[in-house]
Amino acid sequence: MSTGNPAAVEKLSRREYVLAQRELRRKKMFALALVVPLLLFLFFAFVAPIGTMLYRGVYNPVVAELIPDTLQALEQWEGQTLPDDAVLNRLALDLKRLAQTRKSGKLAEEINRHWPGASSVIKSTARRMKRQTDEALLNGGADMIRVANKKWQRVEIWRAIKKAGQVYTDGYYLTALDLERNADGDIQQRESAQIYIKLYQKTLWMALVITFSCLLLGYPLAYYLANAPSKTANLMMILVLLPFWTSLLVRTTAWIALLQTNGVVNSTLMALKIINQPIEMLYTEFSTIIAMTHILLPFMVLPLFSVMKGIDPSLMRAAQSMGAKPISAFISVYLPNTLPGLSAGALLVFIISVGYYITPALVGGTDGQMISNIIAFHMQQSNNWGLAATLGSLLLVLILALYWIYDHFIGASNIKLG
Repeated sequence: MSTGNPAAVEKLSRREYVLAQRELRRKKMFALALVVPLLLFLFFAFVAPIGTMLYRGVYNPVVAELIPDTLQALEQWEGQTLPDDAVLNRLALDLKRLAQTRKSGKLAEEINRHWPGASSVIKSTARRMKRQTDEALLNGGADMIRVANKKWQRVEIWRAIKKAGQVYTDGYYLTALDLERNADGDIQQRESAQIYIKLYQKTLWMALVITFSCLLLGYPLAYYLANAPSKTANLMMILVLLPFWTSLLVRTTAWIALLQTNGVVNSTLMALKIINQPIEMLYTEFSTIIAMTHILLPFMVLPLFSVMKGIDPSLMRAAQSMGAKPISAFISVYLPNTLPGLSAGALLVFIISVGYYITPALVGGTDGQMISNIIAFHMQQSNNWGLAATLGSLLLVLILALYWIYDHFIGASNIKLG
């Protein structure tokens, strides 16, 4: 059999190779085009918000944009004595400009976070400077500021201005960790109320209690569903999924009706003569735990049920036939096989409960608040977005650290959702 012209064969092989590579690239581009919408969604829904949150935790240009001349004059100030008249003159001009553009309140708000009481000082002084001419302020603004309020002669307010004027700062992270810098720049425990570390600890503790409560209620229920007749199991599964068909606000409001002083629970207990007066259950840590356990219970039941449904019933019978007692067979044979579903359910419930907001806000009150409620407060009421971003960033780091610990000791590969 003739092999033909070797050069022609080589040319044909090269052409086939080029066509094959071109086809492969076409398929890769087509696959990439299918994935691009998902990548864009992930970027705009997750990567960009998280990146912005991390950036806002260290970036705060507000004061630097409001009083740039004053901060420039304060660069050489050592922070131990009062600034010279040139700095005060610059501040007088900046306060006049802010009063005219109605931005003095924003400056007062920012400085007040670093030195409580500065808000009224800045606002009242800005109103006085507004009536003066630029020439008068440039030459005698220092004396006008001293006359406007005696607190301008305290070095603490100037330290607060210089500190707030830093564009990139670690102040929000220090505040979120209940720390601060003293006059020498050293880090120390914050002298004012220390709330954030305790709130993080409280949030973790409540999340653990909620997770354990869901496990305590969900494991027997999932076991029953997995071993019940199909008709009964289907009916029970509908009841398990029923909360997903009801608005979260409706479910939470129902708990308010149940747990309030004159609610269903107290009225029933008093009617049965179990208690003589109503028990304060609403707006407590207890009300947050019980309401969130009810809401998050399906997230524990569903992974457990999917795993238990796949366990061969003959395993338990084989263990008992070899002499193991029912409890011993359950612990040594059945329970280890359910660990993937148990791990998935526990991780889902814990992570969701750590960042939950609506239920603690409605039924928790002051005692049942979690860190998410404080983050929402700074975002919506105090407008301290930098601190809110920092608290959210620390919460993210905390969850990732706990997940790493879980993966290190148990293994994320053991998680099974279905």
